[in-house]
Parts: sequence; structure tokens; C-alpha cells
Amino acid sequence: MFKKETYIARRQQLRKEMGHGIIIIPGNHEAPCNYKDNTYWFRQDSTFLYFFGLQREDLVGVIDCDNGKDYIFANDYDIDDIIWTGPLPSVAELAAQVGVENSGDMAALRRLLAGNGGARPCAHFLPPYRADIRADLADWLGISYSAVDSYASLPLVLACVKQRMIKSDEEIEEIERAIATAYNMHVGAMKLAMPGRYEYELAGFMEGEAWKGNGPVSFPIIMTVHGETLHNHGHNNRLEVGRMLVMDAGCETPMNYCSDITRSVPVGGRFDDRQRTIYEIVLNANLEAQRQTRPGVTYKEVHTAASRVLAQGYKDLGILRGNVDDIVAAGAHSLLMPHGLGHMMGLDVHDMENYGQINVGYDTETRPSEQFGLGSLRCGRRLQPGFVITDEPGCYFIPALIDKWQAEGTCRDFINFDELNKWRDFGGIRIEDDILVTTDGCRVLGKPIPKTVAEIEEVMNS
Repeated sequence: MFKKETYIARRQQLRKEMGHGIIIIPGNHEAPCNYKDNTYWFRQDSTFLYFFGLQREDLVGVIDCDNGKDYIFANDYDIDDIIWTGPLPSVAELAAQVGVENSGDMAALRRLLAGNGGARPCAHFLPPYRADIRADLADWLGISYSAVDSYASLPLVLACVKQRMIKSDEEIEEIERAIATAYNMHVGAMKLAMPGRYEYELAGFMEGEAWKGNGPVSFPIIMTVHGETLHNHGHNNRLEVGRMLVMDAGCETPMNYCSDITRSVPVGGRFDDRQRTIYEIVLNANLEAQRQTRPGVTYKEVHTAASRVLAQGYKDLGILRGNVDDIVAAGAHSLLMPHGLGHMMGLDVHDMENYGQINVGYDTETRPSEQFGLGSLRCGRRLQPGFVITDEPGCYFIPALIDKWQAEGTCRDFINFDELNKWRDFGGIRIEDDILVTTDGCRVLGKPIPKTVAEIEEVMNS
């Protein structure tokens, strides 16, 4: 945990922003894997972590804006629990660790939410993303399960986004710890990316390196020689020379701050001419995005700048034709990159997206596009110092999508399908860094992970 003053200050800021009522922030319960006592790895709710910092299951935090008090509620462990867990702190002791003076059991929570004999307080809560928490809220507040989402507080959502989207120095340090472990994950996997191995061997190595850093992976590892499938979580393919291997993986620190890095490497350690050509187009887009990222511009504008680089590269190859600005305006380049440039990152690998992407990546000024590709941009809003975002352009030759566009004549004025179809067996490439928006630009966080053709070949052949 951070020092308790950090959590006190965070709760005070949220209380000031909200002004009235009580804010309910439930922590997560354990989730059964295949029977009640065999659970998945416990992951605490990120909002609860941000404001209360405690890792125990079944906790509920309450911030009372009317009386200035904070609370932690949970039932203490009894002897039947302690037999299996060993001695653990009481709820009151846990609360004191994060500067909370008031605590109680779940019966006390019910009394507070019922008004302790007086008027029921105005309750604010975030839209739940787990069925068990939705059921808890329905029970505590006396509302139907199906109506819970309609009672969720948009003012609380916007207040949490406003507070959490600016990362403090101590949060940046935690993210860079996660990237330090990701460095070991990716560099080690590069060295293993040799013909005859299987994807699962490399994925297993990466997960082991994550745990060596004392945290799990931050999302299921994407490790595939079929990079044209954007989120390919199958790991059963045998590595063969001539294939590009997409490795999209990150980890969490013990405090659950995340990293999210993608590197694409040639199986066997040497880029052939085709691989190098596509790779350097994507790398140039990645670097252009970093040149364009600074306070005051929107990330939608940065996405468009990176798209121009991609479009120019494809035009030079004869895959696209026409004026580059017209190509991008029509979205023709999105056939080869049907996703956005990046997303916010922090305590979640897609930070705060349980609040609703429209509330996190966009605002009243900047709204999502309906255009294919650009419409998948998860963060388009105007950048501020302290944002941590991913920069992850890619190129994907997706045969089913190529066939669909060709059959429908989509963007046919800009796409040379005869030339494009020569690449349909290529696969895909993605290059991703985690970047911090600074006062005058941006910086790539963490120890530099090999990214140029020369750097990757040197590591893979060392």
C-alpha cells in the first residue's frame, strides 16, 4: 500500500467533489472456480484499491460526504476461517492502516444504509460489473436486481474518472515497476521465439516472469503466429520460420498497477524483406504517435496522425492509392488496422473502463466516431499531463475482412485488392508502448524494451 495519508487525501478529494450523500464502494468477493472453496486468484476491485488500498475480500468502503466520516465494513474472521488462513488482522486494524477510524460488521453497514433509525441517506454507487456485487447492492438498498444499474450514480462515475485519470508520481513509479517486469517477460520470450517451439512454451515463460515480479499477468497473454486475429488467446501453434509472432502481455505489481506491452518478432530471429517492410511502417506510426502526444491535443488527433503514416506506407507498397488525407478520411487504411491507437492504463490495464468507456475515453467535447476502425478508439479525449495511455498501432491482413470489403466494394477507389491479396497470408504486427503525457510532450515509461529491427535481431541472436 501507499502511506495512509495518500488514501485519506483521495477520499477527501472525492468527498469534496461529490458534496453530499454517502458513497458506497464495495470490494470484491472471492469467485469460485469449480466449487465454493476452490477459488480463482483474488483480484480486488480497482476503485476500492484506489480509495481504500486493502486487499482482503468481502470489504465495503463508505465515504460519508455529509458527516465527513469514512467507514470499512466486513465481518471479522472466526476460528473456522483462521484454521485455514492463520491469524489475520481484524477489520478495525485493517481500517486503521488506511486512515479509516470507523469500522463495523455487515449488520452495521445495513443499519447505516437504512438511516440508523432516521431518514435513509442518499446513496451513490458505481455501476457494478459483477453479478454478486449487483446482488449485494440490491439487497442493501432494497431495490430490484434488474434495476440496480439504473440507480448507479453518473456524478460519482465522472468524479472518479476526473480524479483517477491524472496519475501521481507514486502511481507512475508503480506502473514503471510493472514495466520492469514486462521487460523481462518480453526480452526472455524473444530469445525463446525459435522454430520448433510452441506458443504455449513462451506464454508459460511470460507468466512465470510475471509471478517472479510478485504479481499476475494483467490480462490473458496474447501469444500467436496468427497476429491477424487481434486477441488470439490460443497458444497451440508451432513456431516456424517465416511467421511473425505477436506477443501482447503485461503484468501487475503487488499493488495491482499494470503494464501492457506488445512486441512482434520474426520466428528464428531474422526479419525477411516482407516482414521488415511491414514492421517498419508500423514502427514509424508508433513513433509518430509519440511525437504528436502532448497536452492540449486529442488522442483522436494522434490516432489520425499515426493513421496517415500507415496509409503512406501502404500507398508506397501499392496496396492503397490516392491522396493520403483522403484515404484516412474515408477510413480505407482501417482495413489493416480495425482498432484504435490506445487506451488509458493504471490500476486496470484498460483503466476505469468498468465506469463505461464513453465516460473515460471521451467527454462532452470529444465523442466517438462511427467510422470503422476509428470507432474502436478507446481513448479520444484531449490529453492532460498525468495521463498514462498506450500507443499501439498495428497492421493485420485479415482474409475474411479483405474478402468482405472486396465483395462489397468498400473503399474500392483507395484499395488495390490485386496487390493487397498478395499479402493475405502475412499475419499481423502490433507494437505497443505505455506512455506518460508530460507538461510539454510525453515519455515512454520504463526501461526501453527492444523495438527496432536491429535491436530485436540483436536480442534474439545473442
